[in-house]
Amino acid sequence: MIARLVVAALLTATPALAADPALLKRGAMLSMRCSTCHEFAAGKPNKVGPNLHRTLGKPAGGVAGFAYSPALLASKTVWTDASLDAWLERPTAVIPGTKMAFVGLPRAEDRAALIAWLKQATK
Repeated sequence: MIARLVVAALLTATPALAADPALLKRGAMLSMRCSTCHEFAAGKPNKVGPNLHRTLGKPAGGVAGFAYSPALLASKTVWTDASLDAWLERPTAVIPGTKMAFVGLPRAEDRAALIAWLKQATK
């Protein structure tokens, strides 16, 4: 609970904080883990995971051409800062039965950095 509050505070305190160069640099480094399975830019193909371009603020399971797990499609999750924070902490705890084989990021600061970077890189 406290970790979620830290992430929320980091991402919503001010728009400038979300654009903090050090935070974004950390997020970019962390995104390398994600890039094994995901693309971020428009027009790039899905990989093992869906392309994440413009997925923030949208329902999970909405990328055309990607075969999502039934569990994710049934979840009714919308990708917000809070849902993405929980997902990045431990995907299988949020949606049991997901196909995503990522164990998660335990540190709230890492999740906040990655979310801030994703917000910029995928818009």
